[in-house]
Amino acid sequence: MGYITGMPNEEPGVKHHTADSAGRVGRRTEDERLLWTPDPEGASFTQTDTWRVLRIMGEFVEGFEELAELGPAVTLFGSARIGNDEPTYGAAVEVGRLLGEAGFTIITGGGPGIMEAGNRGAREAGAPSVGLSIELPFEQAANPFLDVSIEFRYFFIRKTMLVKYAQAFVIFPGGFGTMDELFEALTLTQTGKVRNFPVVLFGSDYWRGLLDWLRSTMVKEGKATSADLDLMTVTDSPSEVRDLILGSVRNQSWSAKREERAREETRKALEK
Repeated sequence: MGYITGMPNEEPGVKHHTADSAGRVGRRTEDERLLWTPDPEGASFTQTDTWRVLRIMGEFVEGFEELAELGPAVTLFGSARIGNDEPTYGAAVEVGRLLGEAGFTIITGGGPGIMEAGNRGAREAGAPSVGLSIELPFEQAANPFLDVSIEFRYFFIRKTMLVKYAQAFVIFPGGFGTMDELFEALTLTQTGKVRNFPVVLFGSDYWRGLLDWLRSTMVKEGKATSADLDLMTVTDSPSEVRDLILGSVRNQSWSAKREERAREETRKALEK
């Protein structure tokens, strides 16, 4: 029987639980099952990695089908642990509302805190409001401001959907998950996997320490460049968030038209 970090693989028909860093016990998730070493002996087909590949494929298909016709969208990230009486919550509502009024669908992780605030702003603007939640050991209810709600079993599929259908990211103060999503967006942009993809950090006081460390340590030691840091924009203004993203979308549209004209001119020249 295989082990990872001292934990045995799941056994068919047995209900398993897991504990977080605070000692809370919750149900085992599909991500955890996926990352366990498979037991080559005695496992039924529905307990194997082969079966999970089929589930993963099905989850991708469901997400693509549900989200393919969203239109222009912006994804908002931030902490689930922010109350609706905090200033950052109000700012996220305003950002969601302004972007919604500008014609964007608002996508979030579908939970409480900043996610709820962004979806609430979209609802106030009459814009489509989407929540892409994740199966967690400790149940987290979807917020009440969603028009489209999809729950994913696997983090990597959810992250693909959050990026694939967005023209920009707005990153509000948050914890480990928010940092994961921030650096995912930066890595995709830095490596050219996505182009002209605005990453806006909201809340200069919150992000100052991280940015100072990136400059004084990462850039100084040659692990990144100053140009890499220019991939992020920091603001405390909801209206500036809207204007930055609108400006980027217009530039993308102009660049796409220019590339199309260049292709057409090349085609005509080859036909002569």
